[in-house]
Formats: sequence, structure tokens, C-alpha cells
Amino acid sequence: MDYIKVQGHTNLVRDSQNNCIINTNMTEYEEYLARKKAKNNEISKIKSLESDVSSIKNDLDEIKTLLRSLLDGNGS
Repeated sequence: MDYIKVQGHTNLVRDSQNNCIINTNMTEYEEYLARKKAKNNEISKIKSLESDVSSIKNDLDEIKTLLRSLLDGNGS
């Protein structure tokens, strides 16, 4: 493969076959992967928390329903 340096960018080259730009700086690439992993972990954590909150809401609704039925049964 032939790479052509991108003018004004020391870490960028252009692939002459498909014309795509490639970043040759591995440190930047590793930092990008770390950011992406952290973002995915954050999204996963948020989804888990949303699921937990939904479950707690359902449990509270069930508790309220049971308490109402107990009160209605004792009041008669």
C-alpha cells in the first residue's frame, strides 16, 4: 500500500488506493479507544440504573396495591 502524507498534518496519511485518511499516531488511537470504552461503560451503567429504578417503581406500586387491599379489607 502506498501512503501519501497529508499536508500540514504530521500524523495523517492518505491511502492512495481508496483515498481514505489514516491517523498513524498510536497514542491518539489508544486514547480514542479508552474514551470509547469509558463512554460505553457509562451508557451501560445508565441503562442498568434505569432498569433498577423501573423495578423499584414496580415494587412500590405493588406494595401500594397490597396496602390498599389490606386497608379495604380491615375497614369492612
